[in-house]
Parts: sequence; structure tokens; C-alpha cells
Amino acid sequence: MLQPSFLIHYSLHFIAPLGIALLFYKKKWRVAYLIFLASMLVDADHLLANPIFVEDRCSINFHPLHSYLAIAFYFLGLFFNKTRIICFALLFHMFTDYLDCLL
Repeated sequence: MLQPSFLIHYSLHFIAPLGIALLFYKKKWRVAYLIFLASMLVDADHLLANPIFVEDRCSINFHPLHSYLAIAFYFLGLFFNKTRIICFALLFHMFTDYLDCLL
């Protein structure tokens, strides 16, 4: 049986971004949704860890692209039109990973 944390995590990575794209980016929801999905590439920094996967490890401030400094840059990117959507997607990704830390 699937764990509730698994369902929450992957729902927030795949289903919630679709809702966000439809709600905030009505005219270009497909592009917005793809950007949200592409934000998961930030998880490539997990490959730098040894071991790569530990079930109960919190990614926030453990992996370089999940660090507080990186999150600050993502937040700053919200203030620029060209980076706003990708930074919104990255911050939502960080929020999702942070919820994992709480669960």
C-alpha cells in the first residue's frame, strides 16, 4: 500500500502544478505546466549525495540546489518577468520537498 507521504509528495509534484498552471496561466497553461515539470530537474543535485537516496533525509539545505542560498535566489527571481515562472516553479518544488521534511 502506498504511504500517505508518497501520495502527497507526488501529487504536489505532478497534479498541483497543473492546477497552478490552469489557475494563474490560463492562456499558456501548457507551457506553464511543462515549466513546473521541468523544475524537477533541480533534483539532479541529489546525485551528488552519498548515498544518493536516503528515505528519511530532508533535501532542504542538504543538496546544493535545495540550499537556503539557492532558495533565496529563486525568491529574488520572482521580481523579474523573465525568471518569474521558473522561480515560482522552483519555490513550489522546495515547498513540496519541505513538506516531506515535516512528514
